[in-house]
Amino acid sequence: MLQERAWHRSWPKYLPRDLGISPSPLHSLLTESASRLPNRTCIVYQGRTFTYSELDELSSRFGSALAALGLRKGDRVGVFTPNMPQFIISYFGILKAGGVVVTCSPLYKERELEFQLRDSGSSLVIAANDVVRGNDLYNSLEACRGRLGLRHVITASLTDYLPALKRNLAGLAGVKNLRREGTIGFMDLIRAHRPLERFVEVDPMSDLAVLQYTGGTTGTSKGAMLTHHNLYANAMMAAAALPLTAEDITLAVLPLFHIYGMTVTMNAPIFAGAKIVLLPRFEVKQVMETIQKERVTCFCAVPTMYIAVINSEEGKRFDLRSVRACISGGAPLAVAVRKKFIEMTGGNLVEGYGLTECSPVTHINPLKDALPKEASIGIPLPATDAAIVDLDDPEKFLPTGEVGELAIRGPQVMKGYWNRSEESEMVVRNGWLLTGDIARMDDDGYFYIVDRKKDMVDVGGFKVYPREVEEVLFEHPEVKEAAAIGMVDPYRGEAVKAFVVLKDPTKRISEAEIIQFCTERVAKYKVPKQVEFVGELPKTLVGKVLRRKLREGATSQQS
Repeated sequence: MLQERAWHRSWPKYLPRDLGISPSPLHSLLTESASRLPNRTCIVYQGRTFTYSELDELSSRFGSALAALGLRKGDRVGVFTPNMPQFIISYFGILKAGGVVVTCSPLYKERELEFQLRDSGSSLVIAANDVVRGNDLYNSLEACRGRLGLRHVITASLTDYLPALKRNLAGLAGVKNLRREGTIGFMDLIRAHRPLERFVEVDPMSDLAVLQYTGGTTGTSKGAMLTHHNLYANAMMAAAALPLTAEDITLAVLPLFHIYGMTVTMNAPIFAGAKIVLLPRFEVKQVMETIQKERVTCFCAVPTMYIAVINSEEGKRFDLRSVRACISGGAPLAVAVRKKFIEMTGGNLVEGYGLTECSPVTHINPLKDALPKEASIGIPLPATDAAIVDLDDPEKFLPTGEVGELAIRGPQVMKGYWNRSEESEMVVRNGWLLTGDIARMDDDGYFYIVDRKKDMVDVGGFKVYPREVEEVLFEHPEVKEAAAIGMVDPYRGEAVKAFVVLKDPTKRISEAEIIQFCTERVAKYKVPKQVEFVGELPKTLVGKVLRRKLREGATSQQS
């Protein structure tokens, strides 16, 4: 039996328990705000502003273009760009045309991108075509495109919407917009098509809006099927929890391709009619300049970003006192970091919790009316149930104070994993999603994560599974065996450490060589920070690597 909802005793006055959530198409977040606040600024990007009505029209034009290119209801469309207006325009245009958004990290190398596009069955891709300071954002797609059978590739540039002067300055700063063979220009499509007259009808409860790839609670890369209702409901919840209004100015520097950034810095502000200040990447000085210039009120981020701000030598030069609300997610937030950030800004910084399979937000420490609890992920959001279940028997609910697996139930819980029915049934049982995180609940209904998922490495909010890193290590011709674990990192929370057994121990293979080998094959955050060469790996009698032993050894070396 479910424990008493103890968090109701701690419920903050500002947060409604019942949000009146009803099934709605996800794109109605934008259309409703555009109808209510047509002339309000929705996006600020490098000095260029977009009103709500303008963004609504541009996304409808793009949806019309996709329909003309043959997009049918349920077709998956990859979006392979950094934070830029075209990401948001594409996102809502795809939804209006009945498509399913498949977000792809611009950090992906060829093998990662190819797997995701192939597994999702994406038929179209929107990609950035820029070279930024020597880094070709299109390179990974170009390398695998011929093997994927994509119908169309649409290219967009970071500079498309910049005024002429800023476009020239971008060129001087090392941003080059290159025309790619066999692609269609994003801006050409926008200019050539009138807005959709009618959006494709969807069933919000069952039709997918986003296929969001994650390591998942079972450790292999898979697409979480998030419906229109899942994401619309979570946007409402997040907007209420912050709380956001049309007067707020939010900073979107978290990557929008990440579910945390997508919901908390894009969908929730659009639901509220707030202003979104969009930055393509995190650079601490630019972030502080932007907060000061735009008078940002809401800055949601991961701990590494807050650490960078409080440790910046230039921090005292900037006035950050406009910030009133911040949520830290993706990784545990150190108490000292929270306190120092609050001293700098005067705003409130609290910790929350979520996972891709829950769209993602499930818990938050109240920002008003109740004190946040240190080291706690807070209380469940409105319309969300949370429980602690037995580690061996998930049907058994545990009493307050006992440690078990955190389970979630609510309108934000995914439909399941794409083409993986058996794994879906393992994770979602009787409406409850088993998170794989070990937790407990106190008498006030606040939840605490006791341990992370057994093998996952959390690098500044990005999830890394050892198996993926190990598969790359095994490709090295001199590697006999390999294992990867998480090690404590003062900046990112965790970093990857690899243990390598060489085929020939007498050969001189350096740590730098192994790191470079990985750098060429996986995203930067997955690359081992340390490589230790060992004679053998600790194993069970049946040959399973004992990661626990490796972690214990790494911890003792660090202490």
